[in-house]
Amino acid sequence: MDKTLDPANWDEFRRQAHGMLDDMIDYLMTVRQRPVWQPIPAEIRDHFREKLPPGPAPLARIHETFMHEVLPYAVGNAHPGFMGWVHGGGTPVGMLAEMLAAGLNANLGGRDQMPIEVEKQILVWMRELFDFPETASGLFVTGTSMANFIALLVARTAFLGTEVRRCGLRGELLAAYASEGAHGSIARAFDLAGMGADSLRLIPVNENFEMDVEALESAVKKDRESGWLPFFVVGTAGTVDTGAMDDLEAIADCAKRQGLWFHVDGALGALAMLAPDIAPRLAGIDRAESVAFDFHKWGQVPYDAGFVLVKDGELHRNTFASTESYLRRESRALAAGSPWPCDFGPDLSRGFRALKTWFTIKAFGAERLGQMISGSCELARYLKMRILASRELELAAPVSLNIVCFRYKCAESDRVNAEIVVKLQESGIVAPSTTLIKGGLAIRAAIVNHRTDQSDIDALVDAVLAYGESLRNE
Repeated sequence: MDKTLDPANWDEFRRQAHGMLDDMIDYLMTVRQRPVWQPIPAEIRDHFREKLPPGPAPLARIHETFMHEVLPYAVGNAHPGFMGWVHGGGTPVGMLAEMLAAGLNANLGGRDQMPIEVEKQILVWMRELFDFPETASGLFVTGTSMANFIALLVARTAFLGTEVRRCGLRGELLAAYASEGAHGSIARAFDLAGMGADSLRLIPVNENFEMDVEALESAVKKDRESGWLPFFVVGTAGTVDTGAMDDLEAIADCAKRQGLWFHVDGALGALAMLAPDIAPRLAGIDRAESVAFDFHKWGQVPYDAGFVLVKDGELHRNTFASTESYLRRESRALAAGSPWPCDFGPDLSRGFRALKTWFTIKAFGAERLGQMISGSCELARYLKMRILASRELELAAPVSLNIVCFRYKCAESDRVNAEIVVKLQESGIVAPSTTLIKGGLAIRAAIVNHRTDQSDIDALVDAVLAYGESLRNE
């Protein structure tokens, strides 16, 4: 028996591979003609409860199963009508780059190899974009949740020294701060770091859902007087519920006065630095000690592609670098090229996420990506206009960037609006989500996909009005 897993017939494999690629190109080309989302039939779900297959199956049959039983029942974020969560739509260019990366099968944990130079190129570009120094470090990770966690650990090292890696916390009462609108991954990072989520103070927000910086100052002062050690503050560039942008300049001023590490969670909004009309809203991000963001959101890179940028690269390295013998470095040959990416994060095995990001930026350029981001916000303003023009609809929160929260006005508003969203998703026309705004349920439309246009906004509003009237009559 041949022990290799390569094809027995490369020509037959090539024909099958070309057909699979054509199918995915056709899928993206015709995605608007499909439902955004549709429920998974029970019989299809049951097909994926089979036992471990003991023998091989033809690649063509496996592909056919994928096309009929997987592809039609995905979450749908490639579709222009997907507005439920902050998911990018991906691009055909990114898809091809992902295929190339998979074929190369590079492990970017370390060693002297060109794929790491591609990742370093992205770091150079991000230093330029955020006006960070040449000494700043950066790392691709799964997403901003991991990037926030890495930034927290670097800040902990800055505050307690590298001995914290060996000794852990010794009873220090560390205190940190983020707005009530901050993403849940911030609290989870404190949990994972062993500091406890209770060490994170959630600061009230103002009428625009931005962190109240005066309340931040008061919280820091109160903690110091109570024996706590304030060390970390998070500014959010685009909150998950409403897209609100914290006043990063004011938070940076507070952090400087109070001696706090200033971190920016820019999962949604940081890449708006590419859009000249929106970038001024991010004033102060260059003063952060660390920034976390996702290329797979507004950057439209296929999942997953998160990034963390740290101003003090040496401190970042000292937080994670290790001296195990199997990671020995040399000045020549394959073990050269130190420092390695594994010196800046917890992963030794790392995929080539940088390639699809590099392809995306090279293929479209910063200006076109910025125009796409501006277009998302323009569509959000158009949706706001349609809501304000309707007697049946009302805004639930200010529209800051590309997220619009609104309601159908009626009795039993929470129940009716929740049912409207379920009907919208099941219709396959559009797929928003829900959130809670000041205790009330709201329809939440996150406009992130580069394929979304004004017709999709009109379809959303018209369907909300139709379903709302039907439910009200019932």
